[in-house]
Amino acid sequence: MLAEHAVCFAMRVADTHFSDRVRGGEVVFGGWLAAPGPVTAGLLATGGLDYVVIDLQHGTATEHDLPALTTAIRRAGAAPLGRVRHAHPADIGRALDLGCDGVIVPNVDTAEQAAAVAGACRFPPDGYRSGGGVLAPPELPLCIVMVESSRAMEDLPATLALGGVDGIYVGPRDLSYSLGCRLDPQDPVLRPALERIWADCDAAGKPAGVHASDGATARLYRENGCRLVTVVADTLAVSRAAATELALAQA
Repeated sequence: MLAEHAVCFAMRVADTHFSDRVRGGEVVFGGWLAAPGPVTAGLLATGGLDYVVIDLQHGTATEHDLPALTTAIRRAGAAPLGRVRHAHPADIGRALDLGCDGVIVPNVDTAEQAAAVAGACRFPPDGYRSGGGVLAPPELPLCIVMVESSRAMEDLPATLALGGVDGIYVGPRDLSYSLGCRLDPQDPVLRPALERIWADCDAAGKPAGVHASDGATARLYRENGCRLVTVVADTLAVSRAAATELALAQA
């Protein structure tokens, strides 16, 4: 099964790399690794996902783990992405040098900060990324900035106008903290904020994603125009499956 999926994926991307598919407007589906190991990463990727995000900000993985994780994800047929710890060139560069096809960058509140993030993803003359990454893919990496605050929302049109920013990814929990509302996509404060973000991305012709950890929520976002669709998170998937099977056994 693993070999067959890898062959299908190789055929699919023979002419189009994952980053080009995203930039070209394709809807892509992914998973989130917060407590990863190479086996877990590979198993998650074999489910048919287009990408798997390694969470370096809030997860257990460190830079030391990236070579094994990015290799396992890629061999299983998905594109490895890194949610880095901070909007800093060192964090961004290390993730790309150690095998990630792109980065999702938190703590970006202004277009000025977004421009610095985009520059950290590109080599001169388009940016200031340093060369020499031993596992760096040859393709231009994806640069996805997170929208997690009301301030980031205010500057979003200017952020999306930057050529080096390929799309945005909403952190709904931190955005709800910033807006002082519930973490609920139907909340009367959060919902209009999400709709405003989606409209800005649509106007700019760039993809948007909102973090989700289950298929139902992910489908809601996809139906509202999101093109970066995270459908599963490893830690929650394991705990939910364990609770479900226990309940069945005890019934």
